[in-house]
Amino acid sequence: PPPPLRALLRTKDAASMSLEWPAAKVRSTFIEFFQAKEEIANDGGHTHYPSCGVVPFDDPTLLFNNAGMNQFKPIFMGMVDPSSPLAKLKRATNTSKCIRAGGKHNDLDDVGKDVYHHTFFEMLGNWSFASYFKKEGIAWAWELLTVVYKLPADRLYATYCEGDQHLGGMVPPDEETRDLWLALLPADRVIKGNMKDNFWEMGDTGPCGPCCELHYDRIGGRNAAHLVNMDDPNVLEIWNVVFIQMFRNKDKTLTMLPGKHVDTGMGMERITSILQDKMSNYDTDLFTPIFEAIHLKTGVRPYTGKVGVEDTDGVDMAYRVVADHIRTLTIAVTDGAQPGSEGRSYVIRRVMRRGVRYAKQYLFPEGVKYEAGFFAGLSTLVVDILGDVFPELHGNPGTGTTPESVAQIILEEEISFLKTLDRGIAQFEKFAALDKASGKLSGPHAFMLYDTFGFPVDLTLLMAEEKGMIVDQEGYDVAMAEQKAKSRGEAKEGSVVLTLEAEQTDKVANELAVAPTIDIKKYEWASAGTGPSPSATVRAIWTGKEFVQEAAEGSFVGMILDETNFYAEAGGQLYDTGRISSSDGTFTVDNVQKFGGFILHSGNLTSGAFKVGDTVELSVDYERRSAVAANHTTTHLLNWALRKVLEGHQIDQRGSIVGPDKLRFDFSYNKPMTVDEVDKVQRLVREVIKGEFDSHRKEVPLADAKQIKSLRAVFGEVYPDPVRVVSVGPVKHTVEQLLATPDNDEWLQLSVEFCGGTHMDNTREAMDFAVIGEEGTAKGIRRLVCVTKQAARDAQGAADEMDVRVANASDTLDMVALEGDIAKLRTEVDNTVMDYARRDKVKKSIDALKDKVLAVEKEALKVKLAAAEAWANEIKVEGRTSVVEEVDVDGDVKGLDSAMKVISSKAPEMPVCLLSRNAKGDKVSCLAVVPKAFAGKLDAKDWINAALEQCGGKGGGKPDRAQGAAKDASKFAAAFKAATDYPAGKI
Repeated sequence: PPPPLRALLRTKDAASMSLEWPAAKVRSTFIEFFQAKEEIANDGGHTHYPSCGVVPFDDPTLLFNNAGMNQFKPIFMGMVDPSSPLAKLKRATNTSKCIRAGGKHNDLDDVGKDVYHHTFFEMLGNWSFASYFKKEGIAWAWELLTVVYKLPADRLYATYCEGDQHLGGMVPPDEETRDLWLALLPADRVIKGNMKDNFWEMGDTGPCGPCCELHYDRIGGRNAAHLVNMDDPNVLEIWNVVFIQMFRNKDKTLTMLPGKHVDTGMGMERITSILQDKMSNYDTDLFTPIFEAIHLKTGVRPYTGKVGVEDTDGVDMAYRVVADHIRTLTIAVTDGAQPGSEGRSYVIRRVMRRGVRYAKQYLFPEGVKYEAGFFAGLSTLVVDILGDVFPELHGNPGTGTTPESVAQIILEEEISFLKTLDRGIAQFEKFAALDKASGKLSGPHAFMLYDTFGFPVDLTLLMAEEKGMIVDQEGYDVAMAEQKAKSRGEAKEGSVVLTLEAEQTDKVANELAVAPTIDIKKYEWASAGTGPSPSATVRAIWTGKEFVQEAAEGSFVGMILDETNFYAEAGGQLYDTGRISSSDGTFTVDNVQKFGGFILHSGNLTSGAFKVGDTVELSVDYERRSAVAANHTTTHLLNWALRKVLEGHQIDQRGSIVGPDKLRFDFSYNKPMTVDEVDKVQRLVREVIKGEFDSHRKEVPLADAKQIKSLRAVFGEVYPDPVRVVSVGPVKHTVEQLLATPDNDEWLQLSVEFCGGTHMDNTREAMDFAVIGEEGTAKGIRRLVCVTKQAARDAQGAADEMDVRVANASDTLDMVALEGDIAKLRTEVDNTVMDYARRDKVKKSIDALKDKVLAVEKEALKVKLAAAEAWANEIKVEGRTSVVEEVDVDGDVKGLDSAMKVISSKAPEMPVCLLSRNAKGDKVSCLAVVPKAFAGKLDAKDWINAALEQCGGKGGGKPDRAQGAAKDASKFAAAFKAATDYPAGKI
């Protein structure tokens, strides 16, 4: 830390030492208490099991780790790998890093408004995995709180689960827990709680059980039972002890678990505030050093702990927001999260921008300028406060982060937002004034604040709330959906795509005297998703019909600049998007194309005006480009892998499209790839991605570059001289080395291509890879469609989910129901984006289910036929002029035929009509045979139709033999009567 902060840290240490219960002691006392607890049946006692990271890379159901039990889910679910360290645990204790911002558990919007909400918090916990249960769990909780922490027993309240049997449910009241607490507390402080508060469930299915909450009254000297679970800040829950003893089945029934577990969680910040006799979590030594640093850096008045209307200047709320958010950011980035535009990355961005906005607007007194680095500079203080308990803050080998790199990531995001913050706030004020009469900030205005100025919508919601307004969320969502379609390169119906023909490029060069656009700066960026915003000069403005000197707000135009860092669509790589800003206006760049050396930036002038000669700032959407770059480099790896897998065939690239969401690669090959070939290609690419190899790019003489062994050039492409060489792969190298020894066989292990596109710096940025489609586009041309990053993981996750569904379906004993499941599965597997090779395996598994159905049906048919023949053998035909009978073969026409053969063999000259209906009532079958002796008197076709017409069906055949069916068996009796009546009077 810088010298002022070092002094502050010394002050903080001294202040903590003067406390009876500094935070570090609170934490260590909890952990040591449970580590010291005696063994039961040689189970090894409590193991200190360090917290997992807050970024759950192996759990797609979570944005962030939000509870201490998450890392132990495999144990609770009975899915722990025997070779895992978790398999050896009988008991555990720790303090867990938790973030609740975004997703189902989201406290972000509440942080700052009160004195107890946090986005990052510590959860002190102890766990029993089929070791001890309620008796010990409750006794030890009481001992820790009243004997060790010495909390006044008369301020504690315990709740237990009342169950839901009185409401017709299946959960009985937890009388065991109630009685255990009654031995420790008076009856009026043992309170029954409802299922919402006192029954814990992991999800829709899975382990669950009753829980008891411990509440503490900060005031004391009263009976506060009526304030328990009433959101009173002075009567707060401090510990939740969950008894996992049941399993919620898919049909919502409950079964008791053979092994019963204990899962507890106590908020570190809350118990620390109680032990330090503070009325607020923010008044403890977990936060006060950060408050002191804020005061030292800004000169703003000291923190006074006010909330709501009492916080008249908003400064105290801003203190809380900044202190909370810098803790969250430091922890999350250390554990591998990054600011971005999707998923948890967007949550991190929202946290960052919310914090910067509050700091800039409320914490810097008039005349004191906010300087970039204020926010990032506080991260070192978080490392100092929490680094002893979470040593990865000093350097995380799992993610490669250091305190310096974490601060740098936060700084870059801070700088990025500051560029637009002031103008964004000013624009918000204008929009708020325009929309004030309706009391609602319009959706397009809210979206422009997001798209142009980087304001997350929840930040806009908060700013609107401060003015007594709301935001048109629906209108915002519509605008966002349209923008996402544009980002994927989807042209909206009726949208204008500007182009320059030869006439226009000639005019630009000769009449307007504009030089070709210099675009070398497109390569000056970091492929992780950041880069500079250089300046340029507007040289020409094109409306699609004419060149103009000026464009006004609302115009859709194309701008030519003297230089640009935007990538113009080329070589299969889609164009960049972003914005161009000047002191007078903002222009959204929707498309970038190159015509005769001139790069045309097309888009909407969203505010202000632009003139030829204006100096502008260029802001590429680097996150979108990062996704494109990952797909582009991976396209090169795909080309390389195809050559290795399809060795012996002439594989040439015949086209590609590289966008932010997927890549498409066309190549010469005269037959469909087998599933095994696709899987081999996929595995090769994944290996290189996991190998984390650097990519290398350099412009070199074309003649020299063509000599490099393993070079892959695009069929029919004309390359510039010098040409840009892009190389990547598992052999350590540089482009200079490739040129120095071009015949080296080691280069065959590399992807080496000529390419002017933008690429990732290291293959790890692609995260993962999946082929999701293989098809033919023309004779001798095949196409692979692939995804990287989270989309690749989602494609594999979709296959995992389908595997589970097929496995579940295979347990079905009802073959009719299984037939329906098979039809649904086949439809869904064809319509779901998933790993191509896995899709094939899923389809084969579904085919196996169909084979199972057919086998069962075949056996059932044998039984039906045998039964039909046995029945027919018992039929008496003597003395009858015709036979009309119902056969119990569930509407199966083959069963009717078997019975017919037996009857006809017994009475070959007897007219016979047989009918059958199925149990479901949606099928009626009919078969009739008329011997030659009755020709001209009876017609088999007329006979069956006389019957089937009653049920809405019909049949076909010849006069001597006919069959048919109907779908409505509700009028079977009428059909049977019609069949019986038909021969009467005719024979």
